[in-house]
Amino acid sequence: MMILSGALVVEPHQVTHSDIAIQNGKIFAIGPNLRKTNAQQVDVTGKIIMPGVIDTHVHINEPGNEEWEGFETGTYMLAAGGVTTFFDMPLNSNPPTINLPAFQLKKQLAKKKSCIDFRLWGGLVPSNLSQLHTLAENGAIGFKAFLSDSGFLPFSSVSDRILLQGMFEIAKIGKILALHAESDTITSLLAQQKIKNGACTAQDYNESRPVVAEVEAVQRALAYAKVTGCALHFVHISTPQSVEIIHHAKQCGQDVTLETCPHYLLFNDTAYDAHHVYAKCAPPLRSESLRRELIQQLVEGKIDYVASDHSPCPAYMKEVGRNNYFDVWGGVSGGQFTLLSILQIAEQYGLTLTEVARLTSQAPAERFGLKTKGKLAVGMDADFVIVEKKAFTVDKDQIFAKHKGNIYQDHTFAHRIVSTYLNGKLVFQADE
Repeated sequence: MMILSGALVVEPHQVTHSDIAIQNGKIFAIGPNLRKTNAQQVDVTGKIIMPGVIDTHVHINEPGNEEWEGFETGTYMLAAGGVTTFFDMPLNSNPPTINLPAFQLKKQLAKKKSCIDFRLWGGLVPSNLSQLHTLAENGAIGFKAFLSDSGFLPFSSVSDRILLQGMFEIAKIGKILALHAESDTITSLLAQQKIKNGACTAQDYNESRPVVAEVEAVQRALAYAKVTGCALHFVHISTPQSVEIIHHAKQCGQDVTLETCPHYLLFNDTAYDAHHVYAKCAPPLRSESLRRELIQQLVEGKIDYVASDHSPCPAYMKEVGRNNYFDVWGGVSGGQFTLLSILQIAEQYGLTLTEVARLTSQAPAERFGLKTKGKLAVGMDADFVIVEKKAFTVDKDQIFAKHKGNIYQDHTFAHRIVSTYLNGKLVFQADE
């Protein structure tokens, strides 16, 4: 048995100065002054113990593109950010997880190399409608589809007809469809016009993916979900307009949730000035006024949870497009900084530690049925992160992703991750 003592413990409905006893990978007891002969005593006085982060939106690109990010580097990076469970997206590994052989290969690699727990998304693409049931039977946590070009050739976006057919099938299976919701008609045409006119700056890229492109796709997907009865989860929502539409649909009884990402909460479209190509993502960073509205919706409880959308790539895929932002890989390498980002937002906007725990762990666990994860309570998996109130500024030596180019470099956080435990076992220790 291990007993951690002296910390603030963030339980689902309260924060208390308590001890936590861990036995056989589970939380055995939570309370004051826990003592037991022969127990390993760990003094964490002055620290904060929170449930391990559950990041449902991560791109680990193994097999095929492990030079972008593989399971070894990627999961250690996640653990350094307090993540104990991640959901790996069906791209940008090659082959993508759109059929059973590819799914089994990725699962085998993840079991062998991951230092934290994982689940795998399956993909919905035009060619694999007949594969969805088999993927679900073999453990796919849900399915991911793109309404706009994914930017990754082996993973095609879906037409409206395929989307409807896929939704009917996923509803029958009883799974959740995760959607990248941007209108391909709008974004592709605007991008073509910009490129034709030689307008290829960061601002031009942002203007090619306007708010209305996200809003239109969200509205269309919700209409199709109403027809099919399919459960929906919208990934990386970037605009307050979309949040309001999804929140209204939920109030009207639709089975729908949404996530936003830390980079939409911490940064606005001026981030290109300091971070250049490393600030490019899809959907793009928005204006300061929209960023502030999005934060207010987070505070109001209209956003279900936060996920990183960790989307890494080698430096050359970013640097190649410095003179043409349409050629730059569009993704933020951010899996290490989700919890620290939400703790910062909490301090600035008055969220409690229990609300931080809900946004980063409890809500995703409940949405996807992870019954033994997501909160600090007796009988739950002993997945937790120890945090301390100690400001630090991110430099390259503190970035554990495979490639160091990062929008979070030079950002100052008010907290730091001290250690991360999975099933009661240490998987990350700061300064070691």
